[in-house]
Amino acid sequence: MLPAPKNGGFAMDDYWVWDPSVIKGEDGLYHMFASRWSKDYGFGNWVTNSQIVRAVSKTPAGPYEFAEVVLPARGNAFFDGYATHNARIVKSGEYYVLYYFGARHDEVPTPEQDVWATGLAQKYWMNKRVGMAWSKSIYGPWERSEKPIIEPRPGKWDTSITSNPSPVVLPNGKVYLMYKSSPKNYDPPLMLGAAMAKSFKGPYERLSDEPLFQFHSDGQMDNDVEDPFVWYNKDHYELIMKDRFGHICGEEGGGIHGTSKDGITWDLSKAKAYSKTILWDDGSTTVQANFERPFLLFENGKATHFFAATGSGSRPYEFDRTWNMVIPLK
Repeated sequence: MLPAPKNGGFAMDDYWVWDPSVIKGEDGLYHMFASRWSKDYGFGNWVTNSQIVRAVSKTPAGPYEFAEVVLPARGNAFFDGYATHNARIVKSGEYYVLYYFGARHDEVPTPEQDVWATGLAQKYWMNKRVGMAWSKSIYGPWERSEKPIIEPRPGKWDTSITSNPSPVVLPNGKVYLMYKSSPKNYDPPLMLGAAMAKSFKGPYERLSDEPLFQFHSDGQMDNDVEDPFVWYNKDHYELIMKDRFGHICGEEGGGIHGTSKDGITWDLSKAKAYSKTILWDDGSTTVQANFERPFLLFENGKATHFFAATGSGSRPYEFDRTWNMVIPLK
């Protein structure tokens, strides 16, 4: 990792910003799909008020300028009626495909409401479902899936939700999709599963009845991983993901790297993949309160830039501002 540009990435003064995902468009520009929600609400309203937007830059490092809201609220008749979050953009043939999770609930939060204290956030959480939208142009129009593309399974380990999609378009056009769920609700353990489809339009079929990673054999329920970013490298899958509590890589919120031949059985490296300690291009070093949703931009088959959602604040998830940062790679 090279020093991170202080003026890179994407931020908005009046919005919380999260979830970076970048692709080079047909116009030769770099388009970041991200989540934002108004600072009239607290940071915790990501699950109730988020909307996926597009921002544009002439260079991968940015800074990115806001362009449009891509997936606004479309009414509670739909699974993504009020919130869209966790953007991941890929190219499949002639289509740009945008994966995300949507959420809905009959009760709409007010700015003064603490949605986690009142229990409303938990209700939205339990309605999280993975969906997708597709377009032949990076500028849209975007057609959205009418229903979730992968549902929870009653009685299985993923009985609660589907979220945090990480898609990989394979050379043969099939799509591998990693996702997050849990056996009950928003409490640990949060685990990851995998599905496959013959094309991006589905259907998506589970590759295993069991979660991909189970770190709970020692009775410790807070060994969770999340935020996977998966890619295909010639003849195998690779991933980076967040160690939520640091019991695996040694740093709370640090990164894990893994490889797999089949996308089901994974070998995890003992070395830390990335850290919340950031070296900036002005020579300064900071330890970020959070460093999440890792994303790699590939050009000509090589990873060139690392993106992550981050923020400044005294403690994790207690921010005065958030933004999507970028780190150029050697």
